[in-house]
This record gives sequence, C-alpha cells and structure tokens, in this order.
Amino acid sequence: MLTRLMRERLRPYRGRAAVVVTLLVIQTAGNLYLPNLNADIINNGVVKGSVRYIFHTGALMLGITLVLGVVAIVAVYWASRVSMGVGADVRAAVYERVQGFSSREMNRFGTPSLITRNTNDIQQIQLFLQMALTLMVIAPIMCLGGIFMAIREGAALSPLLAVAVPVMAVVIGVMLVTVVPLFRSMQAKIDRINQVLREQITGVRVIRAFLRVPSERRRFQTANADLTATALRVNRIFALALPALMAIMNLSSVAVLWFGGRLVSEGSMPIGNLTAFLTYIMQILISVMMAVMMVILVPRAEASAERIEEVLDTVPSVSDPPRPVTPVRVTGVVEFRDVTFGYPGSEQPVLRGLTFTLSPGQTCAIIGSTGSGKSTLLNLIPRFFDATAGQVLVNGVDVRDQELEGLWSSIGLVPQRAFLFGGSVASNLRFGRPEATDAELWHALSVAQARDFVASMPGQLDAPIDQGGTNVSGGQRQRLSIARALVKRPRLYLFDDCFSALDAETDARLRTALRAETRDATVVIVSQRVSSIMHADQIIMLDEGRIAGIGSHQQLLKTCDPYREIVTSQLGEGVAA
Repeated sequence: MLTRLMRERLRPYRGRAAVVVTLLVIQTAGNLYLPNLNADIINNGVVKGSVRYIFHTGALMLGITLVLGVVAIVAVYWASRVSMGVGADVRAAVYERVQGFSSREMNRFGTPSLITRNTNDIQQIQLFLQMALTLMVIAPIMCLGGIFMAIREGAALSPLLAVAVPVMAVVIGVMLVTVVPLFRSMQAKIDRINQVLREQITGVRVIRAFLRVPSERRRFQTANADLTATALRVNRIFALALPALMAIMNLSSVAVLWFGGRLVSEGSMPIGNLTAFLTYIMQILISVMMAVMMVILVPRAEASAERIEEVLDTVPSVSDPPRPVTPVRVTGVVEFRDVTFGYPGSEQPVLRGLTFTLSPGQTCAIIGSTGSGKSTLLNLIPRFFDATAGQVLVNGVDVRDQELEGLWSSIGLVPQRAFLFGGSVASNLRFGRPEATDAELWHALSVAQARDFVASMPGQLDAPIDQGGTNVSGGQRQRLSIARALVKRPRLYLFDDCFSALDAETDARLRTALRAETRDATVVIVSQRVSSIMHADQIIMLDEGRIAGIGSHQQLLKTCDPYREIVTSQLGEGVAA
C-alpha cells in the first residue's frame, strides 16, 4: 500500500525528486571521497613531513566540505517541498473522497477515524517521505560505496564487513517483523482515543447531569492505558535493538583497530589506509543505522498508507450517474413510486411500498410515531440514501439519474439537528446563495421569526457565530437554519422536525409567514407535533414504515385510526372528536 501510494502521489513531483536524488548522490560521493583524502594527508604529508602537501590537500577537503554543506541544505529544502506537497495532495484527495461519502460510508468509518486518517496518518506519510528522500537515498549509496572504498583501502580487513553487516541486518529484520503489527494496532487505538474524547467533549453536559464523570474518566483511562501499553512495547523493542546495533558498531571498530594495528606494525598496511578503513567501516555502519531509522518509520507509514488507501478506494454508494439527466423544468414536484428502503444488515425494511406525489404550492406534512421512518423518507428526496426498491422522482426525473449538485441546488434543507458554521450570522445565511443582499437576509430573518434577536446582537448581521452555533440557544439555531434555507429560495423545502425547540406562539407565527413565503414551492414538513402540521394541505401518516393514511387533518381524523390516536394523545378527545 505504501509503495502504491507513493507511486501515485509522487508522479507530479518527479522532477523535484530527481533533483533531490542527484544532490544527495553528489553529497554522498563527496563524503566517501573525504576519508581517501585524509589517508593521503597522513601517508604523504604527516609521515613524509610535507607541510605543503598537508595544506594543499586540507584546503581541498575544506572546499569539498563547504560545497557539500550547500548541497545538503538545498537537498533538504527540496525534499521538504516534495514531502509537504505530497502530504497536501493526499489530504486534499481524502477530503474530496469523504465529501462524497453518503451516511452509509460515514457510519462505516466513523468521524474520529476519518479525522485521524486525514491528520495523524498523513503526517506519518509526510515524515516517511521526508526521511526517504534523504536517508533512504544516502544509506544504500554510502553502504555500497563504503564497502567498495574500504576494500580498496584495506582488502585484508574486509572479512570484518562480512560479519558485522549481516548481524546488523538480522537484528533489523527481527525488529521489523515484531514492530509492524504493533504500529497498525497503535493507529486503531489512536482512533479509539479520539472517539472517546469526542464523545466526552460533545456530551459533557449529559455526562455531568447523569453523574457519569467517574465512569467516563475510567473509560478514557482504559483507552489511554491501552495505547500507552502498545507504545511502551514498541519502545522496549527499540530500547533493546538500538543498543545492540551500537554494540555491533563499536565491536567492529575495536576489531578493525586490533587487526589493523597488527598489519600496520608488520608494515603491510600504511597508517593512513587504516584510518581511512576505520572511517569507511563507520560510514557503512552509520548507513545501516540510517536504515534502522527508516525501519522505525516504515511500519507506521505502511499502516497509515493502508488506512488512507482504504478511504481513497471506497466507492461512495451515492454518486453521480455516468450519464446524468437534467430535468426539463425545475418545478419542485416530488413523486414516490412504490419505494422501499432498508438499512444494510437490517432484518426488516424501514419503509415499505410508499407511493404518493407532492406538488408545488402545497404543504405536505409527514407524521408518525418514533421509528416510523419519517426522517428516512425525507432523506431519500435529496438522495442521502438510495431507495432499496422503487423510484424517487424530483422535477420529473429519478434522483439516481440526476447530477447530485443539480438536485441539491433545487432543495432547501433544514435538518432535525440545526448546525451553524463558525463565522457570522450573514456568512451562515449566505451559505446557499453567496450573492444574497442584506435586505434579503433581513427578510428571511423576519419570516423565520429571527429578526428581533439578530437585531439585538452586537454587530447584527456581522455578529459572530461559534462553530456549531454554540453561542446561541437551540431555538435561535433552528430559526437561523430556517432563514438560511429561505435565503436560498429553492423550489423544494424540506423541514425535518425543525420546529421542536420553538414555543407554540413562535411556531404559529413562523408557519403563517412560511405559508406566504413558500406559496409557489413544494414544502415538506416532518414533525411529531400535531399542532405544527394540522393546517397542512396534505398529511401523510406513517405507521411502521407504511402509509396508514393520506389526506387533510379533518379527513384523517375520520378515516385513519393511528392519526386519531396521535391527535387524541396530544390535543385531547375534544379535538379528535
């Protein structure tokens, strides 16, 4: 997965990556050449007493070192640009894919996991690529080049390399096999920490109200201890492996000095060559240590790449058709033709055999007991889900045959849970129509019964709104959400039980104003309150996913027992009589 991800995402940066590799090859070649010059200084300058040769070769070494420093800075700069660019591209790709997810995919991955994948996992990929463009290029060149130069300087000592390098490779291999599963487990446990934190922060009032603070603290401590234990296991493995590698490196140096010293004393190896060989064997072992650093990053990057590719490879269950059909006219007509819908894995469908038509200029209300499928029915219209069977038509065309953006452009949705974005009152109201004027915003606020409280806010239309609308009350959030839909001026309004936080007087004024404002549009209202829908032109009574009755309030009182029961329970026997 990691190789596949790198191959796909590095393609636009091949030129820059080639520059980085070229610079690093130059840097490594220079570093391999310096010990050879140092050996020449000792053999031809120090031993022979030639100060001129020492200064001449030393100046050459200094010049090469300065050039290598500049090359290293430029290489790291471009490596950083490439890794950050790839990270930005992957982050954008994950974001775009998640934006196309339906509720089915969102429920499959979960919000905490998607946040972790788009932040922590991509950071691991960036870090890996940054190190890969430096250490992964330098390490093999330095290792192979060091072996060649070491043999060239002292072939008699080269058998020491045949012992040290394989031993280090075995240690690295064992560490890799042990650590990879642990890193995969760590990413899943980071997801769990994010989930627990998100729930506790979002539901802090409920936790306090039900005196669940100690139990929630224990739940977090359990998840935290689980992640900590896994991280400690990884660190213990590295705590054993790294000293082992250092011991191999130091013992190799001792062996070189021991056997090399005997060769120097016998006169079969110049002292400068021994110094160069010792430097080269240290460079070889350092390159192996660089490989170890990459080993540390590779397992976690591989696990992160798998999680990122899992998101990118997921095909949304709701997507644009290959050949979209554009409605001839945007009328706002909605038609259900024998529609059945069931959630994946559920034993029974939520909705069964629904057939009805919603026309412009009418207000249609959907009512039913809890769990009867009211919100699910509403979500089929903007195609948040696809019907299991049957057809849902908007503007005369099946929603599955329409381009999603074209479908959504004709719909004004007010969800059951009102959500406002961080910004101002005006920026939230203009969310569906950025070109709306201030006069249009105030008109929508008047219809939504929100003009008075917005006018009293400091800054009025420019008053700040916190993320989620947490600095306004629930009723104010709902009225601002209604005003946002009104500003869009769609042909089809969907109100999903959005009047629940309003008092009866405000509800009545709002419904009266809405009827005048939306007289040419199709209006669908989902509600559990009879008082909010009894004046609708058409009421659809749902009972266990089926239509128990369709008609006006008076008609359903006479013909639909489930509707009469709801009216009786809410308004009393006198109204239902």
